Amino acid sequence: MRRFVLSIRKAKTLADPFADGILALLPRLRRFAAGLARDVAEADDLCQMTIERALRSRDRWQAGTRLDSWMYRMMRNIWIDEIRARTRRGETFEAEEAGLAVGASGGQEERVGLGDVDRAMARLPDEQREAVLLVMVEGWSYKEAAEIVGCPVGTLNSRLVRGRDALMTLLGEAA
Repeated sequence: MRRFVLSIRKAKTLADPFADGILALLPRLRRFAAGLARDVAEADDLCQMTIERALRSRDRWQAGTRLDSWMYRMMRNIWIDEIRARTRRGETFEAEEAGLAVGASGGQEERVGLGDVDRAMARLPDEQREAVLLVMVEGWSYKEAAEIVGCPVGTLNSRLVRGRDALMTLLGEAA
């Protein structure tokens, strides 16, 4: 996390709305990265790559447009590229068994519950997991999430419904 902030501050000049916007988005970006990667170290790497690309591509972002949507789409595209590269190299992606305690208040019951949710999320197909993360966790509207993912709203809705149903089934098994 520290290196993200240092990278941004290094690129930041006085009263820079672009860098300020990235700093404000950092917790949300890390949460989305953790949901995509299912591994803390990989999520941090994904966040770092996204911030670096955003800083290099700063001239492509249009002031007055939504920085958060631009960053989420960029992160998703980087993640897809990473998965494709791993597949080409023949590496196997395995989910972290312990789960993440993102947003935990520290109580044992909350950590156990979040671990169950994390394991259930890890078992969802990538498209369903993305839809659930964007709409149910991050709070994007169906239209906004569909734009980030690059699919029609109806397709996103189907993925979300299937993902939500699968989560309920998986979480019922965990109880």
